[in-house]
Amino acid sequence: MPRAVSAAALLTLVGCGSATVGTVGSPASAKWVGPPITTPDGGQLRTTIYYGPWQCSAAFMARCESKCAAQGHALMGCMWLADFRGDWQGRYLFLPAAAGGRLAITHCCCDYPKVADGEWRRTTWQNAREGFRNKWSAEFGDWPKTGGENWAGHHIFDLAHGGEPTAPGNVLPVPGAVHKTFNFEYPACYAPGGKWLTPGPARPYVD
Repeated sequence: MPRAVSAAALLTLVGCGSATVGTVGSPASAKWVGPPITTPDGGQLRTTIYYGPWQCSAAFMARCESKCAAQGHALMGCMWLADFRGDWQGRYLFLPAAAGGRLAITHCCCDYPKVADGEWRRTTWQNAREGFRNKWSAEFGDWPKTGGENWAGHHIFDLAHGGEPTAPGNVLPVPGAVHKTFNFEYPACYAPGGKWLTPGPARPYVD
């Protein structure tokens, strides 16, 4: 999203369905803290990403079930992949002000059939990867790295089941160990009777 849109959206993140994180749960499996980004109003916005995966809350599970049913599919599971946290500081009515919230990143594993053009989707992403990272960096700060190596771009709606290769809202930077966990758990989310069909807590991690 352009920065002007991001700054406006920040004030509504709490209404987008993320948990109010408290003292329940374990630390996130990984965390990324971005640099402060100047917003059009002269304030500063900092993004923090907390990584799971966690079992979806009952509310997220119900939302996924409705989404799958509306598309003519059954829900196989729901994965809560990460939480975006936005913290804004600036001035409002000439006085110091602060605002923020969290946005849950979830994936509904409906019983989608695997697509036949998976190789094309993977090649499309590989060819566009560098440009995608540059656009993301302009919005949130430099694409995360570990030891000089770029984090993987994880497709939230996976390419094998029809996810868009370069859609801005479908690619999440993920550290290597977490990405391996995601790739291991995705097939289990699409399999019948797995843990990803069981609701988890509304507060799965602590800051």
